[in-house]
Amino acid sequence: MAKLIYSMFTSLDGFVEDAGGGFGWAAPSEEVHAYANDLASPVGTYLFGRKMYETMVFWETAHELPGLGDIELAFARGWRAAQKVVYSRSRAAPRSERTRIEAVFDPDAVRRLVAEAEHDVAIAGPELAAQAVTAGLIDEYHVILAPVLVGGGKRFFPPGVRAELRLVAERSFDDGFVALRFAAGR
Repeated sequence: MAKLIYSMFTSLDGFVEDAGGGFGWAAPSEEVHAYANDLASPVGTYLFGRKMYETMVFWETAHELPGLGDIELAFARGWRAAQKVVYSRSRAAPRSERTRIEAVFDPDAVRRLVAEAEHDVAIAGPELAAQAVTAGLIDEYHVILAPVLVGGGKRFFPPGVRAELRLVAERSFDDGFVALRFAAGR
């Protein structure tokens, strides 16, 4: 059975972007990137808001860049193979293959998508994910913590949401990053 997974890199104080919109502080080492690739390997569909899509669409053509390492190339292959749904009122056409644009996030449509999916579905981007979190759609949270405090910016979790979570896996890395996987419910 497919799961809806919310997965992102965050600062230790819970931000996916700092106050200036930057996220370079979350650049992973090869070890962390390889782990993130493993987390992404069962994903067959990605759900993105427009801003996150515009960041991630880099992976559509990344394999054409000289000097890209094997770990990055592996992620790019997975990205290109996956279906992508972009929720945007302003983007008329996708910039990647296997991509469709939806104007509005519909929790019932996402429930059906996950129920019918053969592979896991990942949602990324805090604004879009906030809608899924609020609607109680998330089955697992994959949080990769960067060893940094950024003091403000865009939060991983939306304000005012309460949820019971169960830790299902944890891993620490030599560079100080920590990966946590939580399942919804106790």
